[in-house]
Amino acid sequence: QVQLVESGGGLVQPGGSLRLSCEAFGFTLDEYATGWFRQAPGREREGVSSISSDSSITDYADSVKGRFTISRDNAKNTQYLQMNSLKPEDTAVYYCAVSYGREARLSRYEYGYWGQGIRVNVSS
Repeated sequence: QVQLVESGGGLVQPGGSLRLSCEAFGFTLDEYATGWFRQAPGREREGVSSISSDSSITDYADSVKGRFTISRDNAKNTQYLQMNSLKPEDTAVYYCAVSYGREARLSRYEYGYWGQGIRVNVSS
């Protein structure tokens, strides 16, 4: 059974950091690009970051460039999102996703597998 399990979310103060993890079960990640998306209340799901299957290419939404870093460890079948200098506007449910292909993409239509989502709340 294909499953993506996110962890690492929670409540953090503005300016703080969190590290999200996403482990895949039931298949191997090394042939697919992966990504992180988020959805705030009343808003559409948006692409945050993506990484190619071999980690050679990454892409970020303008709103998180310079603050977030995506990475992956194919040996552990896991991807990560290091989030620094968090802002209240980063508050959302974050989703791990696996692409249909190998190239990094920020469009949600390029992704076929999704995690359940994990909540990140940036508040003082």
